[in-house]
Amino acid sequence: MLLAVSSCGSIPEDWKTPAFLQSDEEELDERLPTVTGEVGEEPELEFPDIAPPEEQISGVIHENDEGEGELIRADDMLLAHIVDYQWTAKGEYEKTQSTYEAGAPVVLQLEQMGEELTSDLVDQRVGSRVEYVFPPQDPEEAAAMGQPEPEPGASVSVVDVKDRFGKGETVSGEQTTDGGDGLPTAKDEGSDEPEISVPEGDPPEDLESVQLIEGDGPEVEAEQQLIVQYTGVTWDEGEVFDSTWSRDGAPATFAIGAGQVIEGWDEGLVGENVGSRVMLAVPEDMAYGGEDAQQSGQDNPEGALVFVVDILGAVDVATPEEQASEDGEDEDDGGDSGGEE
Repeated sequence: MLLAVSSCGSIPEDWKTPAFLQSDEEELDERLPTVTGEVGEEPELEFPDIAPPEEQISGVIHENDEGEGELIRADDMLLAHIVDYQWTAKGEYEKTQSTYEAGAPVVLQLEQMGEELTSDLVDQRVGSRVEYVFPPQDPEEAAAMGQPEPEPGASVSVVDVKDRFGKGETVSGEQTTDGGDGLPTAKDEGSDEPEISVPEGDPPEDLESVQLIEGDGPEVEAEQQLIVQYTGVTWDEGEVFDSTWSRDGAPATFAIGAGQVIEGWDEGLVGENVGSRVMLAVPEDMAYGGEDAQQSGQDNPEGALVFVVDILGAVDVATPEEQASEDGEDEDDGGDSGGEE
C-alpha cells in the first residue's frame, strides 16, 4: 500500500519499470482500475477483467485544472485522503483501508517519498486525484525493509489531495499586536522567522497566551494533528533553541492535547483558531522542567520558554483503536470483494 511504502521512503528496485506513467501523458494505462466519483468523496473502483499487473503503474485520474487549487511542489507536506485495495487475482479484490471511512486524512511528506510516488503529484493542484497500482512485493525484500510479510497480489491506492503546506509558509492576516506589557514581543517579520525579544525580570508563574494574528479557521480540538511553523526561545537567555526555520522552514506536525508535546502547548493551543499566530510564555513546570529537563539523552532547555506558533492546519486523526475497528468491520462484512457475474 502507498502508506506503507511512503513511510519507509524507498521502493523495491524491481518495481521501477518503464510502465510507470508520467503525469503529462494523455492516456491512462488500460490496466488501471477505473475510478469514479467526485474528489472529496470516497471513490468507487471498477477492476479490469485481467490478472493484477506485475509492475508498478499509475496515473492522474482527475486534474484540478480550474486554477483554484494551489500547485503541489516536490518539498510540500500534503494532506490527503487515501483508499487502498488488495487485488489478488482476476476478478478478485478487496478494500483494505479508507481514510474517508475513518473520517481522518493523512499527512504525506513528499521529500520522504521516492520519485516513483511523487512524480504524478508534483505540479498538480490541490483537489487532484492520483491512482497507483503496486505489484506483489517479494517477502525477502519486505523483511529486509523491516516490513511485515506482504499480502498476496497487487495493492491499489487512490490518493485525493485535500491541502498542501509548503516550506516557509506562514499564516496570512494582519498582526494586531507584538505582545509586550511585561511579556515578550515578536514583530511581524512576514515570511521570515520571527525575532522574539524577552523582557527583563522573572517569567510569569502561569501560562500566558497572546494572539498576535487572529485566524478565521476552525478551533483546534484536543487529539487533532496540528501543522505548524514555530520558533522557541529560552526566557533567561532569549536564545533560539528550536525552530522549524532551522529546518528550511518545513512545517512540523504533531498531535495536540494528547500528551505528546509539553503541557504549555497542549493547554495553550487547543481552542485557538487555525490561521492564528500565537505567542506562548510557558512557565518552567509546563515546559521541560528545571534540572530534570535533560532526560533520556535529549538536550531539552531548562526553565521558562517562549514560543511563537503559526497554526497552519488542524486535522482529525483516527486512533489505532478506531482504525482497527474500521478494519475489523471490513473483514466481518467481507469487504468490497468483486467478481465476475
